[in-house]
Amino acid sequence: MNYAIIAAGEGSRLAQEGVKRPKPLVLLNGEPMIGRLINIFLRCNAESISIIVNEQMTEVQDYLRALRLPVPLNIVVKSTPSSMHSFAELTHVMQPGKFCMTTVDTIFREEDFARYVQAFEDDTVHDGMWAVTPFVDDEKPLWVEVDGQMGITAFLDRNNDGRAHLVSGGIYAMTDKAWPVLYDCLDRGVARMRNFQRALVAAGFRLQAYSIDKIVDVDHAGDIATAEKFIKG
Repeated sequence: MNYAIIAAGEGSRLAQEGVKRPKPLVLLNGEPMIGRLINIFLRCNAESISIIVNEQMTEVQDYLRALRLPVPLNIVVKSTPSSMHSFAELTHVMQPGKFCMTTVDTIFREEDFARYVQAFEDDTVHDGMWAVTPFVDDEKPLWVEVDGQMGITAFLDRNNDGRAHLVSGGIYAMTDKAWPVLYDCLDRGVARMRNFQRALVAAGFRLQAYSIDKIVDVDHAGDIATAEKFIKG
């Protein structure tokens, strides 16, 4: 499996709340967030890892360049206006075929992630598999509507009628078949990762939802202790 990490955000909320480390290097039980993801990927049979960081995060760039991994590590340094644009930059260095991508501040249990990746590797029917969760941690969650077989039918900004019971976990597994849809979104001036996901549904992509009981984000200083406790189980 090929893996990718979007770590191009500014982490401004953490900085405003007194966290001095760049978000990707925030320690969770003594391990930098981005390093934790890389190590999990390696244990989940990584064939390559591609990462995008913004131009201002020189500490993160130095950390990544000092790594010596047993698989290719592709580093993109570029400031982008959104995660969707970061994803597009990553496609220029990623290997074709199946891949799994996550944002750097998405925190999950390793055993849950390993089962999810294996499920996608074994899947021969769907074009993509999205990690979803009933645990709502995001301030502006992306609700995921599914059918009776957990096929994704819609991505919703609001859940006004209560028909959706799952939210996106910020972990996406798909193939390079999705790249033309991504490039078309950019050409049409579409913004935001969630709108790219809607474009996949509109294009007829068969997306499967894989439910994980809990996934959390590190957006605020108080989230760090919560994430550490969650990881410890």
